[in-house]
Amino acid sequence: MTSSLRKVIVAVLTFGGGTALLLILTFIHINQGSVSISVGTIIDAIFAPEDKLEHHTVRVLRMPRAVMGILAGGALAVAGVVLQTVTKNPLSSASTLGIHSGTYFAVVFSTVFFPAALIGNGIIVAFIGGIITFLIVFTLSGGSSASPVRMVLAGMIVTFLFSSLTSVLQIFYENETAGLFLWGSGTLVQNDWSGVQFSLPIVALGLLVIAFMAFKMDTLTLGDEVATALGQNVAVVKFVSIIAAVLLTSVTVSVVGPIGFVGLVAPHIIKLIGYRKHWPLIIASFIWGGNVLLFADVLARIIDPSFSELPVGAITALIGAPWLIYLVLRMKQNKYGDENTSVIAGKTSVNWPMIKVIPVLLGTILVTLFVSLASGNYGFEPVLFWNAFFGDTDEFMLGLITDLRLPRALVALISGMVLAVSGLVFQGVLRNPLADPSVIGITSGAGVGALLTMYVFGVAAVWIPVGAIIGACLFFIFVMLMAIRAKFQPTILALLGIGVSAFGQAIIQILVVQADMNVASALTWLSGTTYAKGWSELVNYLIGPVVILLPLLILRIRDLDILALGDDTAQGLGLKVMSVRFQLALLATLLAAFSVAAVGTIGFVGLIAPHLSRLLVGPSNQKLLPVTMLTGGTLLVVADVLSRTLLAPNEIPSGILVAIIGAPYFLWLMRKRA
Repeated sequence: MTSSLRKVIVAVLTFGGGTALLLILTFIHINQGSVSISVGTIIDAIFAPEDKLEHHTVRVLRMPRAVMGILAGGALAVAGVVLQTVTKNPLSSASTLGIHSGTYFAVVFSTVFFPAALIGNGIIVAFIGGIITFLIVFTLSGGSSASPVRMVLAGMIVTFLFSSLTSVLQIFYENETAGLFLWGSGTLVQNDWSGVQFSLPIVALGLLVIAFMAFKMDTLTLGDEVATALGQNVAVVKFVSIIAAVLLTSVTVSVVGPIGFVGLVAPHIIKLIGYRKHWPLIIASFIWGGNVLLFADVLARIIDPSFSELPVGAITALIGAPWLIYLVLRMKQNKYGDENTSVIAGKTSVNWPMIKVIPVLLGTILVTLFVSLASGNYGFEPVLFWNAFFGDTDEFMLGLITDLRLPRALVALISGMVLAVSGLVFQGVLRNPLADPSVIGITSGAGVGALLTMYVFGVAAVWIPVGAIIGACLFFIFVMLMAIRAKFQPTILALLGIGVSAFGQAIIQILVVQADMNVASALTWLSGTTYAKGWSELVNYLIGPVVILLPLLILRIRDLDILALGDDTAQGLGLKVMSVRFQLALLATLLAAFSVAAVGTIGFVGLIAPHLSRLLVGPSNQKLLPVTMLTGGTLLVVADVLSRTLLAPNEIPSGILVAIIGAPYFLWLMRKRA
């Protein structure tokens, strides 16, 4: 077969086959619904409409949804092409760079505080939020010199931050944001043609601008210097292209919500086929982006035949997260694998002796616990606390402290310790300073297991930790298998963790919708909370891990120091590297699973505590273990106190507060060391 004939066949399959598949998926999509409509009726409704209920159902309800899916999928795919070209990052998309989270937060914020600004489906607000988010990620990751890994990690952290802020608004302004939960997960539900009529001209404008810039973007792939030598104004080309890409993203978010991973999957399908020039890449990506999103929506309604509307954004994450993992594993090691992610880790800047650090941390914990026990809806009340124990006996206040505040504070303290130690172990085992149970997907796995136990199998609450452990262990085994294949390269593992975590979060999102949980309670659980935690959680989920698992880690902690010397050196010293890695990571997984069973999916503690501890005492894990444990406990107790008192009598989930504190800290570290 000649090369020219091969190109013709590839083009026919890519464009003709893609279009044919799009038509088939559109027909299947229209044929789905709670009311069965014959194929002949659907054809008549499209080509020979009459004033019949079936025809109106097809033309007014089902066709707009399918057309909106094609427009949204195509727009997101083309936006992904532009972002990947301009940032020189094969992993760029509106979801991986945090643009979706920024646009979503901007819309929710305006809905609560500036509803008058939501003109035109809120596209202006979404556009401004998307531009600001892109600038934040681009700047903090190092600008034009940023590596793909650093940029995606910055996008992940910004996504954590904006998602936490959005959850706060949705929890406290539930009435104002009613209906935004499903939309915020991505949904193609359309009640008429208004969404299509609104988005079509804007999508067309964005596509025209990008098509006009196609040749100029071809020159960008040769490098900025070559593009400049060829007469291109690189800054203008990048600026106009990014504006158009964010416009396409914003219009889709304003109509169907943030739908992730389409902009990652579709362009890479076309690039794997062999297209590199932007004209065919843009056209083919639009077609296959529509295919990806329509397929996801069809799949969502196959999974849930009751048509209670699974969020299509969760389905695209189920498809896209494995694709991200595949792309990461395909990365050339010499291009991405050797980058030193320790530039983001905390470095020794104080190096205090342990004899000073431990008493200071213990004192801080005691003070924080006192503040927690003496704080209520009316703020800090030390006099009432003192009188309850040592003055006139106040049975009500004494019971309030001993039955509610004390066990809750202890749950926060021990959960923080457990999460911090788990993060420290994962960072040592995976040689990845960004490893954390939440970042690499272990927490998501535990959450999936816990939710399946609670809402699918319907067993007693005593089995929740069993479900969390099983889910965490399954995700742990997958992460370890991927880690072995990636030869434990820190950068590759950080990106793999994003994919694994996204996959778990998608399953959790689907389970929450299927279980018909109250939006506020669902967001609270997903964010992690110490609300209403008592002696039962402390005894059932936390005492055992502390008594059994922590001593085992203390006995094995020196192995982490040996692993830090490198595999060859560790083996030379007689350490069975793979066996030790597996055993230590399993202990860390079990710790994280019990924490999820107790307080939900709280993230960032396992990231922040080890980093802060390294700033205090240096890299030795024997010193880090007790310091990290105390630091993690302090962090979560402080978050628990603030969650009860900042907006009393309302309460902010502790996990959200930790994320709001932790995300800016990491962004500052990234900017400082960029």
